[in-house]
Amino acid sequence: MATSGTLSTFRLPPLPTIREIIKLFRLQAAKQLSQNFLLDLKLTDKIVRKAGNLTDAYVYEVGPGPGGITRSILNANVAELLVVEKDSRFIPGLQMLSDAAPGKLKIVHGDVLTFKIERAFPESLKRQWEDDPPNVHIIGNLPFNVSTPLIIKWLENVSCRDGPFVYGRTRMTLTFQKEVAERLTANTGSKQRSRLSVMAQYLCDVQHILTIPGQAFVPKPEVDVGVVRFTPLVRPRIEQPFKLVEKVVENAFQFRRKYCYRGLGMLFPEIQRVESTEKLLELADVDPTLQPSQLSVSHFKSLCDVYQKMCDEDPHLFAYNFREELKKKKSKNQGEEDAKERERLQQHIEC
Repeated sequence: MATSGTLSTFRLPPLPTIREIIKLFRLQAAKQLSQNFLLDLKLTDKIVRKAGNLTDAYVYEVGPGPGGITRSILNANVAELLVVEKDSRFIPGLQMLSDAAPGKLKIVHGDVLTFKIERAFPESLKRQWEDDPPNVHIIGNLPFNVSTPLIIKWLENVSCRDGPFVYGRTRMTLTFQKEVAERLTANTGSKQRSRLSVMAQYLCDVQHILTIPGQAFVPKPEVDVGVVRFTPLVRPRIEQPFKLVEKVVENAFQFRRKYCYRGLGMLFPEIQRVESTEKLLELADVDPTLQPSQLSVSHFKSLCDVYQKMCDEDPHLFAYNFREELKKKKSKNQGEEDAKERERLQQHIEC
């Protein structure tokens, strides 16, 4: 991937610093929204450089806040920058940037979890999935409270080739808590290996490209921040529906310190659990005594392929949820206990 330098044909005119913007509009990070501002423009420039060559690119920035990364993206000579910000307090400061970069910056006051980007950029940008990635990028300093659900949502979009990926294999450069960044990029067998590792790596090339110390943010978070770059793969490493892969992976990691057969067994109703789990592992050629963190993407491919066949044989299997079965079982037991208690009371009254 090409890396952009500092030279550009467009530069923002002199503007108040991000710190001055925060004072001017009396902005404070909202703890309940997990907001942390990155004020050092050298660091925001570095994040943007790590995203690749943005010359004439169309960029979708999520959670711009007071506009630190926004400035660095505009200075990278992009064709157009679309920012989506949920917090209305930041809109005036972003509008100031828009006025300073006529025709470059579009502001949407909305929620990234529900915003539809499919028609935001020109149709001419669309590329075939097998082609090189389009000149479209997603960049963002994500609030910690939405980072995991948002990346899962986008990974499902990658699988379905919709949302931001109607344009092709759109690249993403995003911030996460360092611990989450390490999970996303963790290798098989590592302590950080998790559901996120498998879900990200079966669909994308995932790289932890930069770590930013927490002290660079205002207010200072308790953890450092990792910058992760995602490039969707031409061909996913598991060719099954996203929801099926998610179910198998999620169940496998339920008991992460136990052997994998414990979690995978929860894919099946209790009455057939032992037999079906043995069948799944045998046909997938997976050692039942491996821990979830020791399962590679290749292991999960085999498990998902076999589980899909088992679902084809039993149309009700995929809809099965062990939590629902457990809930019904508890409710039944509670009902039986209540009935016995009523019977004891009735006997006591009759005596």
